[in-house]
Amino acid sequence: MVRPSETEPARGKALLATEPFQIPSLDGLRAVSFLIVFSAHAGLGTHVPGYFGLSLFFFLSGYLITTLLRIEFDRTGDVSLRQFYLRRVLRIFPPFYLVLLVTSLITMAGAWEGALTSRALTYQLLHFTNYYIIQYGWWEGMPPGTWVYWSLAIEEHFYLLFPLLFLVLRRRVLSPRTQVGILLGICAMVLAWRFALVYAFDVSKDRLYVATDTRVDSILAGCILAIWNNPALDPPPRQDTTFKFVWLPLGVAAVVISLLIRDPELQQTLRYTLQSFGLLPFFIAAVRWHDRGVFRLLNLRFMRYLGALSYSMYLMHTSALWGVLQWTRWPWYVQSSAALIALVLLGTLIHRFVEKPCAGLRRRLSPHLSSGNAAALKDSRNVA
Repeated sequence: MVRPSETEPARGKALLATEPFQIPSLDGLRAVSFLIVFSAHAGLGTHVPGYFGLSLFFFLSGYLITTLLRIEFDRTGDVSLRQFYLRRVLRIFPPFYLVLLVTSLITMAGAWEGALTSRALTYQLLHFTNYYIIQYGWWEGMPPGTWVYWSLAIEEHFYLLFPLLFLVLRRRVLSPRTQVGILLGICAMVLAWRFALVYAFDVSKDRLYVATDTRVDSILAGCILAIWNNPALDPPPRQDTTFKFVWLPLGVAAVVISLLIRDPELQQTLRYTLQSFGLLPFFIAAVRWHDRGVFRLLNLRFMRYLGALSYSMYLMHTSALWGVLQWTRWPWYVQSSAALIALVLLGTLIHRFVEKPCAGLRRRLSPHLSSGNAAALKDSRNVA
């Protein structure tokens, strides 16, 4: 059995062995991510950058999953791929297929406008919605609203492959710096691939926006934070002046610049990189200074509750908006408010009767975690 690398910070190992493992602010960040995406889809798309909410979701997923993998390897010297995939199945599949089933039945019953095809449903069932959209378009054959499953497909592809890469990196006893260098190299290749697709092959905007091979770097940026300078596992620097006055402002500037880009080619190439890596210092600050200033809002009970429901609400939100649009003639802001209320209620039911029982089973599949550290498995799906 491969033993944990001696290059991993000693404090992180001690924390994992003796203290309950909880990451502050993450539920609040999930809630913020969902609200950004919901607002954009609810009629505020010209004012609210929904694509930034997606980048936030992707980053969060990479950070949390890699943190969990790192915990397991540090405690046991290995990662059980069988248990990892079982936990992912129990976390993702029950709400995923439940929402797909219900929206399909509503469509088949003619309760709202839409038509189904076996081809579209097959792509969705197998988690290839993003490549279906590239080939056939956003609307053809899918239950209305379930086109958002494209981002779920990207994350499923990531979950399938990344643990294998992580194991290779750790079993070779590579330092965190070397691991990060390899992941940065992959991100650079993804960025170069986007530039090639735009400037050499003139591909469509949708191809750049929804494909796994052009968006996975947003998830890998979160993985990098989990390995290097992880605010939940690694000790903070003795002096954080440089971080406060250099790195954090640079991160904010990168995100702001990404939102201000108007050139269509740069929007589909450089924007995602600026957003993903601009989030690095923001995440460090949100977790490390969770009890200070504006970051305290992320840890309010209401925000944590919305974050716990964010996965199921995300799965349903465009279908809910489609339903109220079809079934009512209210003003758009009333329709959006009604959809959000319905999402909270339905999300609560799914969380109580589907996600919680599955979470209990996931914890029983994780003997490498102590009872305190098992709280880390409360990892709501972070996709949008």
